Amino acid sequence: MNAIDNSKMHKDDICLGDLMGVLSAARDCQLIFYYDGRPVKPGYHVTEVKAGQFSALDCGANPEAWTEIFIQLWDIDEDDRTHMPAGKFYAIIRKVTEHVRLDDTARLTFEVSDGVQPMQLYCAAMPTLRAGAVHVELSPRPASCKPRDRWLAEQAQATTCCGSATAAKCCGQS
Repeated sequence: MNAIDNSKMHKDDICLGDLMGVLSAARDCQLIFYYDGRPVKPGYHVTEVKAGQFSALDCGANPEAWTEIFIQLWDIDEDDRTHMPAGKFYAIIRKVTEHVRLDDTARLTFEVSDGVQPMQLYCAAMPTLRAGAVHVELSPRPASCKPRDRWLAEQAQATTCCGSATAAKCCGQS
């Protein structure tokens, strides 16, 4: 099986280690997730954290293997709560690591629902710190064709390399 190189994830697709690194430095700040153009409600819960190791065959008959961590957010209002502190979220994830092996380089997927609408999958952008809070933008996780994605990445690399001033050196020409 070919393992997906998690270090080459899209800019809006961070790994668990990236998120935890930011949260550990901002433990007292509120943690606010945004999806579908709005923030989660202040009473949101982390209802489940799970890790998966996947093996698959893509549409080009290429074997694939990867690890992924899913964090489920229940987007509700509860009492007069404020958004969860980053330190509490950090502690929840660290508590999970006492029972479940979490790979810090694994792809990170958020499952979000308000308990009425069906759960939807999101990837997370790198957290930002502004106005005393940690903000994490979630964007819908689209389906993709891995052979096509690999081909497009190769084309982009060839264009960048061979279209530059260093084309002769890069493309093996003297």
